[in-house]
Amino acid sequence: MTSPMEFDLGEDLTALADLAGEIFADQAPVDRVVAVERTEGGFDAKLWQTLADAGLLAAVLPEAAGGGEMGLLGLVAIAEQQGRRLAPVPFVAVVAGAAMPIAEFGSDALRARYLEPLTTGQALVTSGFDGVAGDCGLHGRLDGDAVILDGRVLAVPAAEQASAAVLPVRLADGSQRVVVVDLDAEGVRREPVATTFRGAAAHLELTGVRVAADSVLGGEEVVAWTLQRLRLGLAGVQIGVCAQALETTAQYVSQREQFGRPISTNQAVAVRAADAYLDTESIRLTTTRAAWLLDTGRAEEAAAAVLVAKLWAARGGLRAVHATQHLHGGIGADIDYPIHRYFLWGRQLAFSLGGADQIAAELGASIESAPRIGAPA
Repeated sequence: MTSPMEFDLGEDLTALADLAGEIFADQAPVDRVVAVERTEGGFDAKLWQTLADAGLLAAVLPEAAGGGEMGLLGLVAIAEQQGRRLAPVPFVAVVAGAAMPIAEFGSDALRARYLEPLTTGQALVTSGFDGVAGDCGLHGRLDGDAVILDGRVLAVPAAEQASAAVLPVRLADGSQRVVVVDLDAEGVRREPVATTFRGAAAHLELTGVRVAADSVLGGEEVVAWTLQRLRLGLAGVQIGVCAQALETTAQYVSQREQFGRPISTNQAVAVRAADAYLDTESIRLTTTRAAWLLDTGRAEEAAAAVLVAKLWAARGGLRAVHATQHLHGGIGADIDYPIHRYFLWGRQLAFSLGGADQIAAELGASIESAPRIGAPA
């Protein structure tokens, strides 16, 4: 008999969320975020080291890998707090996309090489999985047990600051592998790129880069495993973005007066805000459920649940940040006003690792009873 899902996070997860919230609130106020965007390339190295020192980069990893066993619910709890402050650090790309797959699938030598420097802040290992559902941009050919890589991976978070990256590669036979690439290796070129949410990112150009067998994490199953965790992490950030944008908007419409009364008393404003709240809580519910399913070993159920969570983060998240910006009126369009930054982050998160239409198509394809495109009626 399986236990029912508990919507109360419990003491350990609540304490983890509180700790993350305190750190992000203290070190990522709006003026600091703006300064990092303008003068530090969109990566807050000081905040990143604080997260490492507090144990937050290791918290979700298994105990055998030096982690705190907080799992996917822990990942989502920390990610939400990042989203509330729009903190310019690559938390999800590093923890969900690099640390977790290395801990789960890496050899002892690979874990020793990367995990401790990663979790202590001594080195940064990022990941680049956008586009994996289509053409991931990186192609490989086998050379014995090694893989030779060629291609271009777009907008890899914090690639300029990273020493290595976990990347998916497609082989000539159509199969996929997940590899750990040394970004200082010969044949790797980094090209900084501006992103919607103003965070650090760079394109990676790889030409004849050789990856040894012990840096290959696995095949299709590792791609799917990692993509699930990345999508959950992004949904967690989206919870925080939407929730904080909505709180900010509620304060604004309660204080902004027209015709002698707060605009929050207008039915159109109240209904629009209520819809944004429902969207935000739908992201929270579906994301929490998907994380719980994975943490409790219900992988089969979790596959569809993760897609549902990402679908809500994409479609519902986009509606929510559009609403919060719209309810600010003309000032919401000011790119220097804080609410506009939540709008930018919400859009970036909505389309990263699959927009709503792509996720809906994946979800439909995963349901056995769904009609197949082109099948006779």
